[in-house]
Amino acid sequence: MDPNYMKTALELALKAKGRTSPNPMVGTCIVKNGTIVGSGYHQKAGGPHAEVHALREAGEKAAGAELYVTLEPCSHTGRTPPCTEAVIRAGIKKVYIAVLDPNPLVSGKGAEKLKAAGIEVHTGILEDEARQLNEVFFKYIRTKTPFIAVKTAISLDGKIADATGESKWITSEAARLHGHELRDTYDAILVGIGTVSADNPSLTCRLPGGRGRDPVRIIVDSRLSIDEKAQVLHQTSPAPTIIATTAQAPPDKIKRIKKLARLMIINDGPRVELPTLLKRLGEMEITGILVEGGARINGSFLRQDLIDKYYFYIAPKIIGSNKAPGPFNTDAAIPLDQVPELTTLEIARLEKDFLVTGYPLRKEG
Repeated sequence: MDPNYMKTALELALKAKGRTSPNPMVGTCIVKNGTIVGSGYHQKAGGPHAEVHALREAGEKAAGAELYVTLEPCSHTGRTPPCTEAVIRAGIKKVYIAVLDPNPLVSGKGAEKLKAAGIEVHTGILEDEARQLNEVFFKYIRTKTPFIAVKTAISLDGKIADATGESKWITSEAARLHGHELRDTYDAILVGIGTVSADNPSLTCRLPGGRGRDPVRIIVDSRLSIDEKAQVLHQTSPAPTIIATTAQAPPDKIKRIKKLARLMIINDGPRVELPTLLKRLGEMEITGILVEGGARINGSFLRQDLIDKYYFYIAPKIIGSNKAPGPFNTDAAIPLDQVPELTTLEIARLEKDFLVTGYPLRKEG
């Protein structure tokens, strides 16, 4: 077993980042006599899985070879036939699996089917890397609710705007480009009505050369106060705009907005219940959401412990005003011994800015 082959499989899987939802990213390489004879990755939901691409490339050379795959081969029929059958038919001798399928209904069954066919199976090779690769899928497949990432740009003293509300631009062009790369990989982007009213954003993916894929645009607007001329309601984009509101929205405004966007009445009010909204979005197979809201919507996600990952873009600027907003407004104060703590921090340089990513440390029990 050579972990470098699994690294190659992980790199292959990343080629389809943001393109496989609601499926995971998966990469495979087939090795015979120390040479890769076949490789592939899952390119889109409904298309052939990584193992099928690799086996087609390997052809007859697959017989007696070793297969490295980033996620346990499926043993059930979904959008495509089970990969375990293809692996068995090809005469693969050994299979190395980075991580088992997180779906509790199928986890381990693919590996057991391969073993029953006489194939030697090994698991856990670069498992941590494989889990992080598909962190969105792992959360979604277990809970049927989306993975929630919050992205915010702040000054060194933790402000997202100056005292007048001006926020363009705190960070550098490199940081903003990275933000659009995130939009390209998450299924949806979510903001509150405050952000729409203040900034009139388009909420599209604008990468150089016209690259990128627009995420679904989600606006949380409890009283349906959105301006009917707002950019998000008039985008030429294959991605829809969803307005999440409550039964307190004016009936006449509901009729007009339905002609411009998809309207979801989540609950009676007075505010949109975020857990209910996320459940509804999960039913639509939206697996990951990038929250780019202001202090209030960010604070609502924070207060309700709904955030799975944080992206902080930190600019070397000091705004200073005590009237300048921070990234999270939770209304009520959180006691210091109960405030969220981040773990698994990573720090990267983006021109003059820093990007800090981390995950909330959730205590057991």
